[in-house]
Amino acid sequence: MKPKEHWEGVYSSKASNAVSWFQEHAEQSLRLIKATGVPLSAAIIDVGGGASTLVDDLLRSGYSNLTVLDLSAAALSAAKARLGASSGAVRWLEADVTRAELAVHGYDLWHDRAVFHFLTAAQDRSAYVQQVLRSVKPGGHVIVATFAEDGPTQCSGLPVMRYRADQLHAQFGEPFTLLQHEKEEHHTPFGTVQQFVYCYCRKVEHSVEQK
Repeated sequence: MKPKEHWEGVYSSKASNAVSWFQEHAEQSLRLIKATGVPLSAAIIDVGGGASTLVDDLLRSGYSNLTVLDLSAAALSAAKARLGASSGAVRWLEADVTRAELAVHGYDLWHDRAVFHFLTAAQDRSAYVQQVLRSVKPGGHVIVATFAEDGPTQCSGLPVMRYRADQLHAQFGEPFTLLQHEKEEHHTPFGTVQQFVYCYCRKVEHSVEQK
């Protein structure tokens, strides 16, 4: 089964609060985004945002230039339905992040909680990093969270990669300066605990994008 078919099936058959990665509020992500100091007008993209409630809390906090990208139309539809009229204030992109046509230097801040760890093929990880290089402004902010080294080996029936903070940063390399990393104990709706690692990086001013 292709990834898009898998995720459409998941979000078409389950409520958005009945999946293991559900958070009533993405508190750690929201705190890290606010701590970057980007203005409320900053262009922020939430990669794999799908049905996540992060966009709700970003809107409530006053951020006004938001993009949510997800492979699943059903996930995006769930978020739009939840937001109602406020959904019109968000740009919604149904796309594979490794292949999406994103604006060059279009974003001040890139956020991803748990897409990157699904990229088990080296070429997909490389394509993802090149997307970040192209689409994040020089000096821009990158917050990526994955399963930690002691996290699950599978999610939603799919294999995943697990990382220590230094290993995650190494995937992105010299064009990104690691400023902060921290762990999270995510409590799933089913009463289990999953270990995540968050890395906050800045894209260096002189980085060179691959054409």
